[in-house]
Amino acid sequence: MLIQASIQDSATSDEANFVHDAVLLPETVAAVLGVKSLPKQTEGNDQNSLNISGIYVDATFGRGGHSRLLLSQLADDAKLIVFDKDPTAISVAQELASKDSRVHVVHDSFATLTTSLAALGITQVDGLMADLGISSPQIDDGSRGFSFMRDGAVDMRMDTSRGQSVAEWLEYVDEETLANVLYEFGEERHSRRIARAIKQMESYDSTLALAEVIKVAHPNWQRGKHPATQSFQAMRIFINNELGDVDDFLAQSIPLLKAGGQLAVISFHSLEDRRIKQFLQRHSKGQYPEDENLPMPPKRPRYFSKPKRVGPSKAETSRNPRARSAWLRMATRTDSDYVIDDAP
Repeated sequence: MLIQASIQDSATSDEANFVHDAVLLPETVAAVLGVKSLPKQTEGNDQNSLNISGIYVDATFGRGGHSRLLLSQLADDAKLIVFDKDPTAISVAQELASKDSRVHVVHDSFATLTTSLAALGITQVDGLMADLGISSPQIDDGSRGFSFMRDGAVDMRMDTSRGQSVAEWLEYVDEETLANVLYEFGEERHSRRIARAIKQMESYDSTLALAEVIKVAHPNWQRGKHPATQSFQAMRIFINNELGDVDDFLAQSIPLLKAGGQLAVISFHSLEDRRIKQFLQRHSKGQYPEDENLPMPPKRPRYFSKPKRVGPSKAETSRNPRARSAWLRMATRTDSDYVIDDAP
């Protein structure tokens, strides 16, 4: 089943003209509910709902595709708390909340999970899901600065109401630091050459101009891939502290999830996927790097069951090419008591 989440008329951005296809939609919702699959959906038939109670979190609401399908499977007394940095996404979420009293909206990063949920009187939840990919409306709206195919300001902030833009950062960052960012967060092998070219630009007011400079400086293009892809990814990840937020989110998932609760996270590039994979491996095996050289490693608690990984079907990637790099990793919280001193 594919849900297309459109922006409401109240949105204040050009993103109102774009549509977002939620990736791995039924797989993610089934995972966060702890079921093998969802009932077959038929239009206008509410009898196929699982009618599950509990408290759930969509840590990256986006345009609400995953949230809407999840709500269709939840009971009337359930709660869904949705997070997002993006003001336009929050506008869509608030519109949904005005129509469904089960929905509660938090305009902030999912790195604030614990404190934001505590403010709502919530200390534990039954399920956590997150889609770490940038949404199609953000990419397709040139004014947001994420696209190297559509012109706009070099912004790239998820939350345009706070923080500095990439353009502002590029004005003062030194060439060496920029090169390190391109290499670390974009895995760009030609980072120093590209950084040198970027710092020679007179202004940073056009994404197309920035992309062209990177293209000219890049000595080796990969077929079918724009040469600015990895550099734009790196600057976006850095300016939004995306990897730091992911680490904080994962760490908070352990004490927040009830025993038997489900964690389901979608990633789109290796930097994120590797973090999720290693996190779940550590906490499902109770084996940590700092224990490897100890003669008698301490017995660590296992906070998650054996994790699973699911990728998009051929049908989904054919319908939505942006799903090709997506991976869904999922695991069940065990009944091990959370011990803060044992956390790595």
